[in-house]
Amino acid sequence: MSNTLSLATRLRAMTDADLAAAIRIRSVSASGVKDFFDLAEAFLDRASIQQMLTRLDRETLRVLAAIGQLTEEGGPPTAQDVAALLESVGGEAPSLTAIAARASAAAHLLLLEAESQRFAAYESVREQLRSWPAFGLPGLVDLAAATPPAALEPVTEVDGRFVDRLAADRAFAAITSITELLSEIEREPARELAKGGVALPDTKRLANSMSVDLESVAVYIAVAERAGLLARENGSWLITAAGGEWLLRTSKGRWAALAGAWYERLPIDIRTLLGERTHALWGPGLRGYIDWLYPAGGDWMDERVTVYTRDAELLGITANQAPSSPGSLLLADGLDAAEEAMSLLLPAEVEQVYLQHDLSVVAPGPLTPRVDARLRAIADVESRALASSYRVSTSSVNRAMAAGETRESMLEFLRGISLSGIPQPLDYLIGEASTRYGQVRAGSVSEDEDARSYLRSADPSLLGTIMVDQNLSALGLQRTGADRLTSRFPLDVVFWSLSDARYPVAAEDAGGEIVSLRRQRTARPAAASAVDPIESLIERLRLGGEPAEAETGQAWLMRQLDIAIKGRVPLTVSVQMPNGNTVDYQLEPTSVAGGRLRGRDRKSAIERTLPLTSIVAVGPALS
Repeated sequence: MSNTLSLATRLRAMTDADLAAAIRIRSVSASGVKDFFDLAEAFLDRASIQQMLTRLDRETLRVLAAIGQLTEEGGPPTAQDVAALLESVGGEAPSLTAIAARASAAAHLLLLEAESQRFAAYESVREQLRSWPAFGLPGLVDLAAATPPAALEPVTEVDGRFVDRLAADRAFAAITSITELLSEIEREPARELAKGGVALPDTKRLANSMSVDLESVAVYIAVAERAGLLARENGSWLITAAGGEWLLRTSKGRWAALAGAWYERLPIDIRTLLGERTHALWGPGLRGYIDWLYPAGGDWMDERVTVYTRDAELLGITANQAPSSPGSLLLADGLDAAEEAMSLLLPAEVEQVYLQHDLSVVAPGPLTPRVDARLRAIADVESRALASSYRVSTSSVNRAMAAGETRESMLEFLRGISLSGIPQPLDYLIGEASTRYGQVRAGSVSEDEDARSYLRSADPSLLGTIMVDQNLSALGLQRTGADRLTSRFPLDVVFWSLSDARYPVAAEDAGGEIVSLRRQRTARPAAASAVDPIESLIERLRLGGEPAEAETGQAWLMRQLDIAIKGRVPLTVSVQMPNGNTVDYQLEPTSVAGGRLRGRDRKSAIERTLPLTSIVAVGPALS
């Protein structure tokens, strides 16, 4: 029976959930797919098959190659047949249970069919595997006989304390950098270019905030995205709700979230390999073993290994290719044990700071999340390291008051964390800024279609300064009175533009009461009502492919017959006779015309003509 016809029938019989999973795992495009036959052809496309084969390990590939050869030689084989062939070409055959499991996995990927404990590889799969030796990829004999290389070199003379110390330094640096990344993106989202990558101005801004080079920004964004801390929305990178929660965790909790996300994405075979060799170097031996394990992996697998080993070094899971104590525990015992081990290596968190006369704030160690988050609302971060420094300014105090702080609440908080009291210059700055706060009021305009927000102040000269400020020219401010300006931009844009420019601006409601504004924007989860293209495709296929109505059933029959005629595939054609009985004919269909099917009867060697309206089913020809 034609592979396309057989697979189309199989696809139509699958549940929507299984069909959607198959389309996703095979990365089949919905473009140009009008019915199940088009979908079957997309699954059987040689490029699609090769893409899937590159993701299979050697054990699955050799079982699949053996099934393919046996299918061509004598029909669908059993697991015993596959084991016998693998033993005959060299190497030790896997157990029958393992063969059946590998074959079932390949069937789940729509690379073969499994029925009655027999397996049949699709012709496109067989052809693709046969072509491998011509492209330098292993054939059946090489797949079956090759022995694995030494997986990893044992660590010989490595000082474990040195590895752990270096790993802890790297883990702390990664936590610090990602903390600054999230804080900066929380303040202002980063634009993602259509061709990929963060826009250069935003990259420079993030790199400066994180104190890293430009190239490292993309790496940290990838690590944060993998952990679900960042997400893209409408062409911009935004912090997620999980990212906001991450910022409130302790250092060990932050590391655990990053390391856990790394571990969860690790391929199961590599995870098992590393878990069995937790005290071995990850050098060339690891790459050599992975190249052997995934013989067709090529650039795809090489890129994955590069990313995972790079991020393992970044997060302190390894140091100079040697697993750290937390890294070994992560691979062997799980995340909880690794988190506790890393907590012993990371510097202890503190809750006290030194307030300086120059308005700087010096923390003698990493601050607890509670203190750090509150202090960031009042002061700007100047440097982040084991001992961080912050600076209080008029702008930062204005920002804090816009978020709901008062002079009393800020001073009370600073007294509670200070080891040196509150210096007079700091007390004066906070008092002066709180007095000036609100000299400019910003609000929303509802009645004027040409303006969306306004600024007002009892000080006309201050409004005049704002009008001529070149940094605010993009707001398009228009004077509508001696004490009032309007803008076509919404309130939040105007307010934060003035706040960043260090003007004493306060937001107010329609009644003139000062209200708090929060700049924070988080990426929203995809709406439940959003259209899933795969679900839409399946719905379209069901509407056009289910034989619930006579017209639809006739169309399905015609496509089956058309595929069989083009491929010269013999069929079993079931015809309902006038007396109600059903008769099966073994035909090689030759044409369809005038509402009739013509074909050669394989048993009687005569040509038959059957009315399409009497055909109730078609299926594979009986052997």
